[in-house]
Amino acid sequence: MEKTNTLPERIRENIGKVIVGKEDAVEMILIALICGGHILIEDVPGLGKTTLVQALAKSLDCSFKRIQFTPDLLPSDVVGYSLYNLKTGEKEVSPGAVMAQLVLADELNRTSPKTQSALLEVMQESRVTIDGESYPVPQPFIVLATENPVEQTGTFPLPEAQLDRFLMRISLGYPDAGEELQILSRFRGSSPEIGPVASAEEILALRRELESVTCARPVMEYIIEIVAATRKSQLIDLGVSPRGSIALMKASMARAMLNGRSYTLPDDVQALAKKVLCHRLVLSRQAVLGRMTPEEILSDLMRKIRVPAVQ
Repeated sequence: MEKTNTLPERIRENIGKVIVGKEDAVEMILIALICGGHILIEDVPGLGKTTLVQALAKSLDCSFKRIQFTPDLLPSDVVGYSLYNLKTGEKEVSPGAVMAQLVLADELNRTSPKTQSALLEVMQESRVTIDGESYPVPQPFIVLATENPVEQTGTFPLPEAQLDRFLMRISLGYPDAGEELQILSRFRGSSPEIGPVASAEEILALRRELESVTCARPVMEYIIEIVAATRKSQLIDLGVSPRGSIALMKASMARAMLNGRSYTLPDDVQALAKKVLCHRLVLSRQAVLGRMTPEEILSDLMRKIRVPAVQ
């Protein structure tokens, strides 16, 4: 598996020329890139969410589109529309901004649920339907969305169906004093420029190599026990769906691959469970009134589940 680690390392190092710290967030994005999953980055403005996505886009020789989600954005702006050419009398399709390999959905929760829903089909099936005809998006395809905390003015909560289509939700957090000093030093002049270090074909080859990573039956049963616990808990109204189970398995396989292993361990599952599962949970009224978080509830559930021994 050593040869497969060179490409992620090149991407990681290239992003590191622009982004200070945030190694965990970069690793999660690399995992999503390998899995073919989508990432939701939630945090307050100014922490580098958009900069991180743009650094990834510049690191890959892939088409890139940014969609700035605003209250007046229409679904047709996202997926595209068709119109009749009066001169030729033929229907012409105008593709939307989502027709790219990397799509930045910036401030996704600042638009209405109707426009948010325009991403549902393409995030699940990698295609868009315009006037009854389907059009595939170019591969590799990944949506990297940013959102502000729902407590902020002018935001719309993302519906459960939308959240469930994201492989994981991550946050960046504030830098520590040392990291912030590096940021100030690095950006005293012009911003660092970076170029592509990986092609679309290399990313697709990396995804094919993921199939060679094994996930043993005990690890899969461990994942099933975790998601089953979320469905039975009285503190959770809506537990993890089978889509979430698959997401956790594939993300764990990708983490194993990044660590140079051809097999998945329970450690991989434990490291990713909160990021992959917590945004899919809908808490009960009791949990909300008790100001409990999905992370706290999931941690408590996982402590009660026996960790399998995998050789």
